Amino acid sequence: MTQRRPPEAAVLLLHGGRETGIGAPLPGLFNLPAVRMRPFARAVGRALPGDVLVRAVRYGHRGWNGSRADPLHDAVRALDELRRVAGEIPVVLVGHSMGGRAALYAAGHPLVRGVVGLAPWCPDGDPVEQLAGRDVVLVHGTRDRVTSPVASRTLTARARRAGARTCLVTVHGGDHAMLRRAPAWHGLTAGLVTGLLGRAPLPGPVAEALRLPPEASAEDGTVDLDRLHTGGAAGAVGGAGAADGAGRGGSR
Repeated sequence: MTQRRPPEAAVLLLHGGRETGIGAPLPGLFNLPAVRMRPFARAVGRALPGDVLVRAVRYGHRGWNGSRADPLHDAVRALDELRRVAGEIPVVLVGHSMGGRAALYAAGHPLVRGVVGLAPWCPDGDPVEQLAGRDVVLVHGTRDRVTSPVASRTLTARARRAGARTCLVTVHGGDHAMLRRAPAWHGLTAGLVTGLLGRAPLPGPVAEALRLPPEASAEDGTVDLDRLHTGGAAGAVGGAGAADGAGRGGSR
């Protein structure tokens, strides 16, 4: 039997959840935030070669739970296990809502090269020092009523001043569950991940934003989805459509 080679890079996906919730996530299709990430996993998997592992992080609890920050510890455990199995490989974290917050917190792990935060939960005062030296691209819909597009924009500026390379992509008309213009969310994420791993060029405006100096304004680092085209395996960005069979995400 041929032994499978360790991956050369990896993408870890972190789904949304709740602000508080000690109980375990619901199983299977009942875990709607996890189900919502499945088309993202498929889009990323199609865009990347077979030597890149695409895996979802499993949570022990449904919520962030204040200072416990439960999904952060789940993400760090997944990264530590990946390091044990595959060694020092580059990793991009893709997180939605609460999972976006966990990805930003976990970005200080030695394996992490970049973060793609989808409608991330970015409370005022969250740390950004761990993002120094990382590529951070946040994507937020203008019609999000659960997490704040303004908070995402503020975090990109704070993180840039702390030494991160950052960009905010706004999705005109996009909602928190990423169901409006869903194919564009999926294609953009695949294009961002392949670019951050160096497997394809990043969309031009995103690459330009990541090169901005630390003192650049939040507005300078913000681009509109409709200016972007990922091309290649990820397909074109922009347009509307169904959610590829996905259910709605969690409250955070």
